[in-house]
Formats: sequence, structure tokens, C-alpha cells
Amino acid sequence: MSSTVAAILQRVVEGERLSFDDGVTLLRSADLLDLGRAADAVCRRLHPEPYRTYNIDRNINYTNVCTAVCDFCAFYRKVNDTDAYVLERDVLLDKIRETVELGGDQILMQGGLHPHLKMEWYEELLHDIKSHFPQVNIHGFSPPEIHHFTKVTKLPLKVVLERLKAAGLGSLPGGGGEILVDRVRKAMTRGKVMTDDWLNVHRVWHELGGRSTATMMFGHIETLEERIEHLERCRQLQDETGGLTAFISWTFQPEHTEMADVPAAGSFEYLRTQAISRLYLDNVPNIQSSWVTQGPKIGQIALYFGANDMGSLMIEENVVASAGTVYYLSLQEIRRAIRESGYIPRQRNVFYEYIDEDVADPSMALSAS
Repeated sequence: MSSTVAAILQRVVEGERLSFDDGVTLLRSADLLDLGRAADAVCRRLHPEPYRTYNIDRNINYTNVCTAVCDFCAFYRKVNDTDAYVLERDVLLDKIRETVELGGDQILMQGGLHPHLKMEWYEELLHDIKSHFPQVNIHGFSPPEIHHFTKVTKLPLKVVLERLKAAGLGSLPGGGGEILVDRVRKAMTRGKVMTDDWLNVHRVWHELGGRSTATMMFGHIETLEERIEHLERCRQLQDETGGLTAFISWTFQPEHTEMADVPAAGSFEYLRTQAISRLYLDNVPNIQSSWVTQGPKIGQIALYFGANDMGSLMIEENVVASAGTVYYLSLQEIRRAIRESGYIPRQRNVFYEYIDEDVADPSMALSAS
């Protein structure tokens, strides 16, 4: 380890904030295991509890129709494609019912940018879900969708968010973040929200008292500096609002996309980037492992590279699966992965509140499980 890298890692472990240049230096030069040790130390400082968490939810894609053209997406369809769909309401409610029966308390509901669905359609959808399942949190509508709603309805962003919240929207996912640098976004997509507007959806939602998550899909056409710029923009937003509950990153899955010629980033790059996200995002409390794209073993190792959460049971996932990456874990496998890492598994909600039974004696619970 160079003296420069060693000094940067020592400072961040002790609680000093990384600069942009520090982040780039670590991403370019630091040894993977050195990064992992530092990220683990920071994670343990922020989360000294003997628990690592997971949640049970379902990713429901209510439509695959999208007016945006994203070269990296294998899921979207045009409105007149034969396999374009909008889920029937009964089908969607059945999916939620199954989720609840499996112990879930939340749905992650996202879709494409549908050109014909009106604001009233979304409000009715939320009302229907909450009337049948009042206990279920709706973690729904990514910033690109929300921004699209403002264009279709010609309503201000705040009004759109107020109406969705009144109808039952509980929290916002961080989907559609990709890389929060306009050069990258313009090169990969057409007809989709740019960086400032993506961030502003979160900002206004936070001003309304809402919470949300942030994401990053990396390993495609971005530079290392642009990867750090993404983290910087998220950190600035969190400094301003404090409304982000977690950060989730994953590698681009090129199969079946218009960018299939881009070499897939591997687990080495994933662990390196996740570790740096834990070091850089000193104001974001939680980092999720991405076993959905990395597989169970790397997902488990991620708990030693800055993650304090194994993410979701993911009863259903369609977008990443469309690109050929299909990893599934049972609830027992997720809990076992956490236990094998030396922690006690606890179920949490989107706000990172424990919703399972309290563990009176952690040491006994760990040995018994």
C-alpha cells in the first residue's frame, strides 16, 4: 500500500470525510483487501450492533411500456409492441397478497414511462392497494417516472408528489440513477431525466417529509472520476436533506441489451466500488449488498466490504432478469448467509426499523440459529 493510500484510508476510518480526489485515488490505486478492511471498519463504527438486516418485498413492474430509449435496458417495450403490458389490477393485487403471506411488508413498484396513463390512474392504483393492504408500504415510482408524470400531467413536481403521497405512496426508490453525470446519461439514453432533475425529485420528496434510497449502476461507459462524481452528488443531496435511508450499487448487466459489446464488470470491481461507496457516503446510514446481480457468495462477502444489509428476499424481479442475470435466494438462505458472516439476521422495513421479534440475548440467538 502506498503511503498516500494508507494515509487516506487511515483518515476515513477515523471519521474524516473523503474529498473527491481522495475517492478517485482510492478507486484507481487502493488494494481491494485494504479497501475492504477500511469499509468494514467504517461499517462497524456506524453499525456496532450484532445484527445485519434484510427485508421481504416484491418488485412489481406494473408496465413495461416506456417512451425512453435506454441502450442498457432489456426490459422496456414500445407502446405497440406485442409483448407490451399494463398489469391488470387483480393480478397486481394477487402479487401483493402473496407477498404478505410470505411475511412481506412492502412492495417495490416501478414501471416504464407510459405515455397514456394519467395522474388519476396512478392515484387510483395507490388507493386500491392501500384499501386492500393498508399495512403494506408502497416503495414506488422511480425519479424518472415521477419526472415523467410532471410532463404528462403538466403539474408542478411538488403537486405530483403531494397527490401521490395523499393517495398512499410511502417511499421512493432510487431507480434510474445509473450514473448521475449528464455526459453518461445523454450517451446511454434518450427521453429520460437528467441528473439535476433526478436529484430534485428526491429533494422535493424529502421536503415533504418522505424518505428514499439512492442507487448506482456502474461498469459501462463511465470513467472512474464520473463514478466518484455520482457519489459526490448523492452525498451533497444527503447533506442538504438527510432523506436517504440507503445506497445500493450494482454492475451493469450487458446481455440482451444494445450495449452487449461492453465487457461485464466482475465481482472484483463490484466489491471495490461498494467499499468506496461506504467510505465516501459518510452521511448515508445504510449500504445494501447486491446479491441479485452478484450471486449469493459475493453478496455475502459484501457484508465485509461495507454493507450492513442483504437487501430484499426479492420474491419477483424482472428488469435485471431481462438482461440474463437471475439469482434467487430463499429466506433461509439469506438468513444463513448473514449468520455465516458472524451476525444475527433481523428483518427490517424500508426505514430500517426492525419488524421481527426482538432478540433478547444476541449470543444465544446466534448460536441457536
